[in-house]
Amino acid sequence: MVASVKLSIRIGISASVTTAAVLIMTRSVVIASAFGFLAAGIAFVIVHGKKNNNEAALISVWPEVIDHLMSGIQSGLSLTESLAGLSDRGPELLRPAFTDFRVTLYGSGDLNQAIEDLKHKFSHHGSDQIFEALLISKELGGSELLQILRTLGDFLRQDLALRREIEVKHGWIKGSAHISAAAPWILLLLLSTQPSTAIAYSTTTGAIILILGLVMTGVAYLWMNQLGRLPQTPRVFTGTSQ
Repeated sequence: MVASVKLSIRIGISASVTTAAVLIMTRSVVIASAFGFLAAGIAFVIVHGKKNNNEAALISVWPEVIDHLMSGIQSGLSLTESLAGLSDRGPELLRPAFTDFRVTLYGSGDLNQAIEDLKHKFSHHGSDQIFEALLISKELGGSELLQILRTLGDFLRQDLALRREIEVKHGWIKGSAHISAAAPWILLLLLSTQPSTAIAYSTTTGAIILILGLVMTGVAYLWMNQLGRLPQTPRVFTGTSQ
């Protein structure tokens, strides 16, 4: 709820500031309103992009989590102690979650439930695989835990490297698409400083053209994102392990 309110405030501020600035430049309420809507869309995309970046950062630290677990187990710590130690020695991004895990674990003494809480909190196929391996090793005695973690770590690193390579190759395509979408609006902004252009777009026909332009820009952007989106590995271990 708080995040939604903050997002609405950011979008509202961006739209208001842009509308006011364009209105001062062009003296056209219609053109200024169109750029206000465009700014609101851009603000939403930027915030959503930051969310995706945070998710990508979260995904990238799971191999490091495996390394910490393996290091703890090899040094003689139990599985429970190694997991709880991630609240202090694990990746900064995950420490709050593992701090909650430690509180839950030491409060209830139920490792299975504490791990299930982590699975629900992260909701990612990479973390599911790690936690499921830990639950299975706990049930079977854990003699092969280090080998399982080592194999899983190699797999996650390979998957992460492949996705990064694909994202880099797609990056310039997305950049070109962004420039292509922005170019007509930049040209309109420059032309709108001339009174004749501002008057032309202030008519009913001009307003319709601007509305169609906004719709087509939005559709083109969504289509481009859909084509460039990498498929997500489905979560398999979504049930509660007993």
